[in-house]
Amino acid sequence: MSSDIHLHIRNVSKKFGSVDALRDVDLKIERGSFVCLLGPSGCGKTTLLRIIAGFEAATKGQLILDGKDISDQAPHKRGFGMVFQSLALFPHMSVAKNIGYGLKLRGIKGGAQRTRVEELLDVIQLPHIADRPVSALSGGQRQRVAIARALAIRPPLFLLDEPLSALDAKLRDSMQIELRQLQQQFGVTTVLVTHDQHEAMMLADELVVLKDGAVRQSASPSDVYNQPADSFVADFLGAANLIDVGKITGGAVELFGTKIASKPPHGEGVPMLAALRAEHIGLSPVLANNTQPVGQVSFMRDLGPATEFVVNVGGQDLRVRASNENTQGLEMGANVALTFDPAQVSLFKGT
Repeated sequence: MSSDIHLHIRNVSKKFGSVDALRDVDLKIERGSFVCLLGPSGCGKTTLLRIIAGFEAATKGQLILDGKDISDQAPHKRGFGMVFQSLALFPHMSVAKNIGYGLKLRGIKGGAQRTRVEELLDVIQLPHIADRPVSALSGGQRQRVAIARALAIRPPLFLLDEPLSALDAKLRDSMQIELRQLQQQFGVTTVLVTHDQHEAMMLADELVVLKDGAVRQSASPSDVYNQPADSFVADFLGAANLIDVGKITGGAVELFGTKIASKPPHGEGVPMLAALRAEHIGLSPVLANNTQPVGQVSFMRDLGPATEFVVNVGGQDLRVRASNENTQGLEMGANVALTFDPAQVSLFKGT
């Protein structure tokens, strides 16, 4: 992946009446990267994608593509490839004609169009159904055709708005892999809107978490997951336990009897929240010489390779996810000892 900036979303805000849909969003998207916009419903991620596409105008701010301000450019002049949840394929056209439609609009006809369509049919592994109407295709095949149609014009940007959300879980998983492989093969700068955390973690080079129209964190999936910027990000991405640990004393707080240093340091008396992910907690039977915090299992469910527990510790319910081999013999109502690594605890200002 190149390190040059392909698209700069510069201090973009959007108001709908008195409602702030986006607030001072500033993002620099690298050429050839795969960026996922992630957040709860109503956070502004689709509005931001529509502004990038040109379907909405920002109330303020600019879009800079390769150093050129395209904020006022019409959508068709931007030449971006787009795939939406509805796919918007033409049911009366064949697969090949759907893929070639954008080329036809740009005056690319005859052999040049045919060659490009055949190339893309090979890439999406559907050369044998070129003449089939899209109405006769499966859900996964339609997804591939929509992606191929968007990429046929060699767009500078590839925009996707939850294109896989209507698929069943197994097909969605396989299409995520195919989408990432296609993006890497073409090297096209891609922006995807999703509310699916697993999808975002799997696909993204850069993960942008939004809430209430503002960017809460923008970083690699690993950094967002392991070093969340605030308690919202920690809670939204993955299964994190947020625990009120009281006020800073001597530069630290106590979590179940273990001192956790405040990094970066916060002043004395500042209330804090601790975030501890479900998979970072270990469970074991309580032994006679136990020195660990003790809780009681109030819920458990088998997830296949792992088991999820809810453990009550001093009135605090904690979610715990552990491999089955490490939790054999634990039952509902059992008393259990908890272990965790203080280095895996994130601290945030409370209220």
